[in-house]
Amino acid sequence: MSVHAAGAHVPLAERLRPRTLAEVIGQQHMLGEGMALRLAFESGQPHSCIFWGPPGVGKTTIARLMADAFDAQFITISAVLGGVKDIREAVERAEAARTGLAAQRTILFVDEVHRFNKSQQDAFLPHVESGLFTFIGATTENPSFEVNSALLSRAAVYVLQPLNEDDLRQIVDKARDIDAVPPVQAAAINRLIAYADGDARRLLNTLETLAVAAKKEKLVEVTDEWLLKVLGERMRRYDKGGEQFYDTISALHKSVRGSDPDAALYWLVRMLDGGADPRYLARRLIRMASEDIGLADPRALRLALDAAEVYERLGSPEGELALAECVVYLAVAPKSNAVYKAFNAAKAFVKKDGTRPVPMHLRNAPTQLMKSLDYGKGYRYAHDEAGGFAAGERYLPEGMAEPGFYQPVDRGLELRIGDKLRELKGYNDQNS
Repeated sequence: MSVHAAGAHVPLAERLRPRTLAEVIGQQHMLGEGMALRLAFESGQPHSCIFWGPPGVGKTTIARLMADAFDAQFITISAVLGGVKDIREAVERAEAARTGLAAQRTILFVDEVHRFNKSQQDAFLPHVESGLFTFIGATTENPSFEVNSALLSRAAVYVLQPLNEDDLRQIVDKARDIDAVPPVQAAAINRLIAYADGDARRLLNTLETLAVAAKKEKLVEVTDEWLLKVLGERMRRYDKGGEQFYDTISALHKSVRGSDPDAALYWLVRMLDGGADPRYLARRLIRMASEDIGLADPRALRLALDAAEVYERLGSPEGELALAECVVYLAVAPKSNAVYKAFNAAKAFVKKDGTRPVPMHLRNAPTQLMKSLDYGKGYRYAHDEAGGFAAGERYLPEGMAEPGFYQPVDRGLELRIGDKLRELKGYNDQNS
């Protein structure tokens, strides 16, 4: 447990910081029974790793608990504030701990490791390889883009997730258990959890701010109305998980589908300005490209994926321009939901249909026995046929009628796809 000077103010986030692995809230996909990181704790052998996840999800806490579990010296460096001098001092402290009377391991924790440049990251390598210290890096950015491949290859990457609603409620309860905050109205708790957006530190800092303000105003209970007044317009405009949030994303999607770039940009900026996670918006744009544009313009999906990657590399605010570019492109692109409809129709058909056997001529025949059983017999290799098309060949199960799942629209590239399918159908009809 941390030792603090008598009378010194200890932030709520520090007071509630877990002291044991069992106290950690969230990240059970890594820390649950039998999960990867739990097994690492139980093995007694620390290993270098990188914690990748958004702010306030437990990266620093888990690193500290690893040091406690392995009785190791814990040295922390902030890549935002530190440099080569800090790395050199950490190496000296690790050497002193290893050669001292009570030989001790060292865990070196580097926060925001992606902020270190290549040469600074390279400075860790010889000491990681020699075992002088166990390296733990924390990053909010994709380590495959931001961490040197040499360092990345020597560290396991653990992906931490934003805390869910139940996790955040547990944190509120813990704060109330130690009387750190006054009673909070249920509606206010819901809004606080939405405002925290999966970030425990943000939730705790907000709770602490509210506690101070409530004490000053001698409030008996924190109400939703008072919460809005204290935290201001930003919270009023954006309520993640609430009706307004889903109404706004719906407006964005419908504006793209309706080919109105100005409206689509307006709703995108409204969401960004209100605090929506740009990564969430990037995922929705990818969905729009698949659902509403499809093969009318296949470039739309690639552009949406590129926009998501650009945002991962640049972050806010620079990366938001790529999302804006994508929104405009999707809005003006030709529209088709033909693939979306075809996929849903195929799913519905398979769900109610029986399991039909694969026709013999379509089966693979890697062994002599399978060939003797007529696997693959009669299959026509399309590349050897005129025009690269085996006219009259059937690829559906025996007895299954042509379902007609995919019906291309007469817009964009699908106009040409439709012409091509009609041409091929003509060849099939002539050779059936």
